[in-house]
Amino acid sequence: MASDSDRTASPAPTGTTSRPLRPSRPSGPALPLRDMVEQLLSHEGPLPIVAAGDPVLRRPAEPYDGQLDAGLLNRFLAALRATMHAAPGVGLAAPQVGVPLRIAVVEDPAPVPEEVRLARGRVPLPFRVLVNPSYEPVGTGRAAFFEGCLSVPGWQAVVDRPARVRLTALDEHGRPVDEEFSGWPARIVQHETDHLAGTLYLDRAELRSLSTNQAVAELWNDPAPRRAARALGFPLPD
Repeated sequence: MASDSDRTASPAPTGTTSRPLRPSRPSGPALPLRDMVEQLLSHEGPLPIVAAGDPVLRRPAEPYDGQLDAGLLNRFLAALRATMHAAPGVGLAAPQVGVPLRIAVVEDPAPVPEEVRLARGRVPLPFRVLVNPSYEPVGTGRAAFFEGCLSVPGWQAVVDRPARVRLTALDEHGRPVDEEFSGWPARIVQHETDHLAGTLYLDRAELRSLSTNQAVAELWNDPAPRRAARALGFPLPD
């Protein structure tokens, strides 16, 4: 998931990103997962991010069940985190770097103004690894805000999501996670978990809200998207 600093800074040409996007991969027999990860990690620097249109983003990822040995898993998680920071983003799922495993990393220092923090529930989310995550809504509350994705560079749209969710997963050590998230952290874990099911944020978005990063920075850079909803003609939850 793209960070606010990437999406609401001074306008840049549409599609500009600080990360190289991975070109479409040739068809043919898939590499074993271990070999695929070893090949990715053989290059210096952040990993190339897969762009929308690549089938790996549309297929449910394979549950993680020890396909990588402990050393390789730790190296891969470190590379995911470094790539997320470099993008910059607040979450990154393994399929976004071409690896079809149910693994994601999330982290958000939440460097936002107070009015944004209050409107969006944008509070710091410490770094964590999500292995085989799933979520379910807690209560009936909904929240709708502009959202972006590192695999759909240059664009964002309003997504109406549950305001609070219960997340179950494993951490990188195989320990169970069972935790509730609200506000912006809930949005981040939903966005990344959706990636592991082959779902992009645009599948859940109000498409009338679809805007370039430049348009959001110049026209709709409010803590909440009420003006955008009126002007572009899309509903918001009560």
